[in-house]
Amino acid sequence: MSNTEADPAELLCRERPGEGVTVLTPRDVPLGGPRAIRVRRTLPQRQRSLIGAWCFADHYGPQDVSASGGMDVAPHPHTGLQTASWLFSGEIEHRDSIGTHAMVRPGELNLMTAGHGIAHSEVSTSDTSTLHGVQLWIALPGEHRDTARDFRHYAPPLLDLPGATARVFLGSLAGTTSPVPAFTPLLGAELTVEPGETLALDVDPAFEHGVLQDIGSVTVAGVALGTGELAYLAPGAGRLELANPGTEPARVLLLGGTPFTEELVMWWNFVGRGHDDIAEYREAWQAQADRFGRVEGYQGSTAWLPAPTLPQVRIKPRRNPS
Repeated sequence: MSNTEADPAELLCRERPGEGVTVLTPRDVPLGGPRAIRVRRTLPQRQRSLIGAWCFADHYGPQDVSASGGMDVAPHPHTGLQTASWLFSGEIEHRDSIGTHAMVRPGELNLMTAGHGIAHSEVSTSDTSTLHGVQLWIALPGEHRDTARDFRHYAPPLLDLPGATARVFLGSLAGTTSPVPAFTPLLGAELTVEPGETLALDVDPAFEHGVLQDIGSVTVAGVALGTGELAYLAPGAGRLELANPGTEPARVLLLGGTPFTEELVMWWNFVGRGHDDIAEYREAWQAQADRFGRVEGYQGSTAWLPAPTLPQVRIKPRRNPS
């Protein structure tokens, strides 16, 4: 997706009782061009910009789009990152400047690598009445930030766990490993915990983790989450405990990775290492340079999304707390 905000504002972050759990509270922002939908944005925020290399998290829906026509995001650029699209319901048509034409469907990962530069469009299909999902970005490390464009699709199997199910789309968890390669150590999984059940998972103690609540009632190390909230856990623990005290299934996304220590500048749809990088990317996109390629087959209302105006001050790097 395209980030409609050039400089995401500060969100809410607070400690809650329970084994070092920090809860990040999202805020609502419009997303999606002429047919905007509302999303709950949890990353980035001033208090925490990344969890591992995960640098952006938008959670949206379930939203009735039968009247509005749903999502229509014209071709837009990315650099220095990967986009990970994950749906709970609905269907989105993806086109990019590699020539990929693919569908984003529930329970299936679409992972696009921007690297040096890519453009893509996203349009919900005509028979989609409800959109519900998560859009995630992964920062590329410096040695790979100019890597070639790429696209991967993976439908992870449903894994049965005691009192729960899982789909592991990146990394390793509960004895299963995704075949999708990553540029830094990462974990991405959808977990559903049955009513009244507690799920205890062995996790990599070198990872920091985030638990993004979707539906139902869930606690992380005894800390309750609300819809769209994200629980952050620092490295050190080798065990993660999720509980569902409610009467309906509870679904979350589990994100993790080794702390990403490089400085990043994030602005609009670009990830760079300094203000001058961002200015260069914007100039290239506005000129429709070959850096990003062309998206063929998009039939929307506008040929491409122009970039916002750069701020009058130099864009500063985003840092996590020490």
